[in-house]
Amino acid sequence: MTTQATFNPQAFIELALSRGVLKFGEFTLKSGRVSPYFFNAGLLNDGEALSLLASGYAAKLTECNNVEVVFGPAYKGIPFVAATAVALSQNHGVSVPWGFNRKEAKDHGEGGVLVGASVAGKKVWIIDDVITAGTAIREVVTILKNAGAQIAGVLVALDRQEKGQGELSAIQEVQKELEIPVHALVTMKDLMNYLEAKGETEALAKMEAYRVKYGV
Repeated sequence: MTTQATFNPQAFIELALSRGVLKFGEFTLKSGRVSPYFFNAGLLNDGEALSLLASGYAAKLTECNNVEVVFGPAYKGIPFVAATAVALSQNHGVSVPWGFNRKEAKDHGEGGVLVGASVAGKKVWIIDDVITAGTAIREVVTILKNAGAQIAGVLVALDRQEKGQGELSAIQEVQKELEIPVHALVTMKDLMNYLEAKGETEALAKMEAYRVKYGV
């Protein structure tokens, strides 16, 4: 069995910056908030970048309980979950079944909306990039529960640690409503620690101001 070092948030942040996945500046979000940073995991679009992300997910999952199946919500979650299953096997010697859903049900062949490993009676971890409003996660949880799965938890790349509609963050709302753990590879606090370590005082000040206004 081969094992790899635990996930290094700073290395991931540096890779994300180098690939334009993470940017500091001024960005208007769908919510209308003007954010001092932007994160788009869809730009982790080559082998090296995807491998680093998947290695992070895999390392985190080895610290979690009840990892019987890993599941990627369509569409962005599909390459993430496939690469994570490979990383669990190659880095940790653990072979975990994986699956994903279709956006549209298929009425021929194997049919249905679920593809890959059976989730019936299994404890399933959902792998995704971020939880913004929580709508997509709630939808996939419903699909999985209807198929007989037990939701063990959710693992995302980034926790923005900011309020949703109320006083809780979207992740806190999902945790409270669905009564499942949600873990993240990197948090807004990690981004702030990185900026502080690099002496990026202007960007850090904007992050601090945003955190005061919208943070949880």
